[in-house]
Amino acid sequence: MVDLKEKARIRLEHWITHNDHHEEEYELFAEQLESAGMKESAGHVREMIALTAQGTASLRKALETLGTVKE
Repeated sequence: MVDLKEKARIRLEHWITHNDHHEEEYELFAEQLESAGMKESAGHVREMIALTAQGTASLRKALETLGTVKE
């Protein structure tokens, strides 16, 4: 049976990877919006990218405090 610390490591790593992938998708979408002249909408998407990055940074810190960060 997997203990809570290992479950937490697995979940946190998954969420970090998931968020990183979404940030890439969001940036591509923001570029498309901007190219189409929808600069204000692109700006809002980029604001959300920054907020997502902050959340991901918190997840990385949570992972680091587990003491099980994989290099």
